[in-house]
Amino acid sequence: MLGLTPCVELRRGVNRKLITGAALHRLSKRHDSSRNVIRTWVPNYGVGDFDEDAAASKALQQYEARIAALERLVGKQALESEFPGEEWSC
Repeated sequence: MLGLTPCVELRRGVNRKLITGAALHRLSKRHDSSRNVIRTWVPNYGVGDFDEDAAASKALQQYEARIAALERLVGKQALESEFPGEEWSC
């Protein structure tokens, strides 16, 4: 499994075991992952990167921001087409 991105469920499970006191060396052997890779999962787990709701919320915020930017652009283009020759800044 080295070199592959493990699934979210595996990362969650390994992090839960680490939190409950399992040895990092034993977990790395059991899941065939390097200890350094597992160490990088721990901070991500703490900030909720493995939480589907948090990830969905983050994606939704990004989509809403993109939609708002596109709506501003469409509005600006509508003004430019209705009043050609004038400069519009939004």
